[in-house]
Amino acid sequence: MTNDRDKKLFKFLDWEVYKDAQDVFIEVVQIVRKLPQDLRYTLGSQIIRSGLSVILNIAEGSGRLTDKEMSRFFDISLGSINETVAGLDCLLKLDCLEEAIFQRVFQKYKSISRQLGGFKKKLTRDQLQMANNY
Repeated sequence: MTNDRDKKLFKFLDWEVYKDAQDVFIEVVQIVRKLPQDLRYTLGSQIIRSGLSVILNIAEGSGRLTDKEMSRFFDISLGSINETVAGLDCLLKLDCLEEAIFQRVFQKYKSISRQLGGFKKKLTRDQLQMANNY
C-alpha cells in the first residue's frame, strides 16, 4: 500500500502515459511469446528490450531534478517507441504478426508518443516562462 509520500517519490506511478506504456508492453510480450523460437530470441528479445525501455525511461525521467533532464529521458522513450514499432513492422513483413494486432499496438504507441510530446511541450513552455520571468 502506498501513502502520499511514496506517491511523490514515485510520481510516475500515477501518470497515464506510464500506465499506457505498461499495458502495451504486456501485449508486446504476448506477441513475442508466440513467435517461432529462432525469432523469439533474436528480434523478439530486442522488441521486448525496447518496449521495456519506453517504460523505464518514463520512470527514470520523472525522478530528474530539471525539466531539461526529464525531457531527455522522454526523448529516449520516444526513440524506444520507434525501435519497438520498427521491430513489430518487421514481424508483420515476415508474416509473424497479424495486421490487426500490429495496428492495435501501433495505435497505442502513437497515443503514448503524443502524450510524451505533450509532456515535452509543457516542459518547454515552463522553461520559456521561467526564462521570461528573469
